[in-house]
Amino acid sequence: VCVSIRSCFQQYGRRYTAVIPTNVFGPHDNFNIEDGHVLPGLIHKTYLAKKEGKPLQVWGSGRPLRQFIYSLDLARLFLWVLRDYDEVEPIILSVGEEDELSIKDAVDAVVEAMEFKGDVIYDTSKSDGQFKKTASNAKLRKYLPDFKFTPFKAGDQSSLLASAITKCSSIVVKRTAIIGAFIFSSYEGDV
Repeated sequence: VCVSIRSCFQQYGRRYTAVIPTNVFGPHDNFNIEDGHVLPGLIHKTYLAKKEGKPLQVWGSGRPLRQFIYSLDLARLFLWVLRDYDEVEPIILSVGEEDELSIKDAVDAVVEAMEFKGDVIYDTSKSDGQFKKTASNAKLRKYLPDFKFTPFKAGDQSSLLASAITKCSSIVVKRTAIIGAFIFSSYEGDV
């Protein structure tokens, strides 16, 4: 993609760019366990484990680190890119490296927010995947040093994740439509 973008700029003077987000979570996400994002997949698995009275099975050790960006923060950054970002070089849209969480931290947050009381089993026979997928947001911070990301977990009892779960836990993927490079899903019914 980046080669095509540079070529369009060099040959035709067109200013296109690519945005590279990290792990996204929030309302209207893809809650499919097979091909959804990390957090909505965990939410769905936790919902099912709670509903069926079974242990929550998590693949891997839980030690790998990931950066999570709230979907509404990402939407605000997309608008900024469209309006104000004038480079053809791609930009990473992400929280800082200091905000990385382990998969175990994410699981713990989902379990707490959903009040799951069952056992959590980390299946170490399954791969952890890449240990770190750290993406630097230094370029973004150069342009927007004061941008306030919504914290993954705010306060002891009140969490952003809990509000996302409240909005999303009673929905299931009905259909997925691919529009451009983004996936928008519609939901209906129980998870």
